[in-house]
Amino acid sequence: MKLVIIGGVAAGMSAALEAKRVNPDLAVTVYEASHYVNLSACGLPYVISGALPDPAVLASRGAQDFKAQGINVFTRHLVTDVDYPARQVRVKDLDSGRSFSDSFDQLLLATGAKVIRPELEGGELPGLYGLRNLEDAQQIQAALARGVTRAVIVGGGYIGLMMADALTKRGLKVTVVEQLPRLLGNVDTEVAALALQELERNGVEVALQTEVTGLAGNGRVERVITSRGELPADFVLLTTGVRPNADLAAGAGVDINPLGAVRVNDRMETNLPGIFAAGDLVEVHHLVSHRPAYIPLGSTATKQGRVAGINIAGGEGRFAGVVGTTISKTFDLAVGLTGLSELEAAALDIPSASATIADFDHAPYYPDRRPLTVKLVFGPGDGRLLGAQIAGYGIAVKRIDVIATLLHRGGTIEDLSRLDLAYAAAFSPVLDPLILAANRALSSNRRSR
Repeated sequence: MKLVIIGGVAAGMSAALEAKRVNPDLAVTVYEASHYVNLSACGLPYVISGALPDPAVLASRGAQDFKAQGINVFTRHLVTDVDYPARQVRVKDLDSGRSFSDSFDQLLLATGAKVIRPELEGGELPGLYGLRNLEDAQQIQAALARGVTRAVIVGGGYIGLMMADALTKRGLKVTVVEQLPRLLGNVDTEVAALALQELERNGVEVALQTEVTGLAGNGRVERVITSRGELPADFVLLTTGVRPNADLAAGAGVDINPLGAVRVNDRMETNLPGIFAAGDLVEVHHLVSHRPAYIPLGSTATKQGRVAGINIAGGEGRFAGVVGTTISKTFDLAVGLTGLSELEAAALDIPSASATIADFDHAPYYPDRRPLTVKLVFGPGDGRLLGAQIAGYGIAVKRIDVIATLLHRGGTIEDLSRLDLAYAAAFSPVLDPLILAANRALSSNRRSR
């Protein structure tokens, strides 16, 4: 029995390892188009900021390490076609240019996502970058070494804000341009406003409700053309989001949903027997909205790859779904999100209410307490938790995991108010901010009945 895996990052390599664990006799071959496998791409902004001087730590295990475990790994090998009836893939060695075919009994598609690149006039000019893999990060580092000074980041999502932090720390003057009227498009206005304040406090300029229409310059980027005028720039970074890298899957006859993602069941099986898919390529079942969603995260990809590997090797694994829990840090401010925001609930026609508190992360008499904002989103009447957002500093924002746990169990604001959460002056006020937010939500919900 032979398994071929297309893509050797989070989903692909976790599947390979799990499949070999369940069935050591399984022959496993992995084709990865980049130079690296097992890459922790979420750490790329820290490479660029200088916080990680050795980027090799993001790919702690290389092809030879996996080969020692009986997994054949080929980097710089691009799969260009899947012939499902013949059970074959067509592969191009990107270094030699040679193409060849390989057979499979089972196939895992783990081709991930690709950066959304809007059509821009002047988009061919040198000085325009994306950030998806270590090669991209190396190109950005080379640009910084050449002495660029003025950066425009197109897109105000999590990666855009992390890169604003990284480039500011490298001495660049940074402007973030976002089409929406707020940053972090999947959080609500009051939490997004805190992120805006943090950027501006650290010298980052922000242009909201502004569209980038083109680039201009003499031989390389010198200006960014926007709907509100021109911005000087010798470095432009696109962080306008990603979409599923599903062209190969679609060409093989795999079912693609309206979001552009591969449809899978909870065993990570596609509509074609013997073909599995996992990671940033696939749709997920959202446990709050109970609808398909596209939420590309490395943690999710790793878990999905594990499930796929178990099933491919003859075991029994299930991936139940997600609640969309994310957390990120920009300068000193961290923002956590789980479940649905009010804006997302409204877009899905799910009735919602909310309660927000501005408190602190520990007791007032213990030194160095810092602000902590908690917003709860819940169903009016029944009080079912729909989501939460937390903004604050340091590890305090990991409280978002408490809400994520309740969302997995279908919990309510009353359930949250009754939790026996840890208290010590260095870590929490007597009533934890989550309890305070739950109590406010309960009061608000009672008044609205």
